[in-house]
Amino acid sequence: MSETIKNFLYLNRRAPYGTIYAWESLEVVLIGAAFDQDVSLAFLDDGVFQLTKGQDTAAVGMKNFSPTYAALGDYEVKKVYIEKESLEERGLSLDDLQHLTWEDEDDDYAEKDSIHLVTRAEMAAIMDGADVVFSF
Repeated sequence: MSETIKNFLYLNRRAPYGTIYAWESLEVVLIGAAFDQDVSLAFLDDGVFQLTKGQDTAAVGMKNFSPTYAALGDYEVKKVYIEKESLEERGLSLDDLQHLTWEDEDDDYAEKDSIHLVTRAEMAAIMDGADVVFSF
């Protein structure tokens, strides 16, 4: 009996701190990827703040988990979508985000970008193409 691999899309819509949603999303993504599921992440609305560089959580008294996103490539999470309009509406650009990569074994372990900047319309199509969508 062949195993069916589903395409899981995790939508991250909330700021990284103040609630547990961002941390829980990251944990679920890593668990799903560890079980060889086809995992994609999408960051839109205030969720784009989850990937910003130089996060300082001292004032909110929470552990800064943002460096954990760098491990996504180790789990073969290669599809990280950032909604262009959400970035622009918050005065951010790709330069404000962490650089996430994965190593392509078929290309002499060359580092490839994981982040894909997409428009709102493209994000809707990505959501529509997923088998399972989780929103955090």
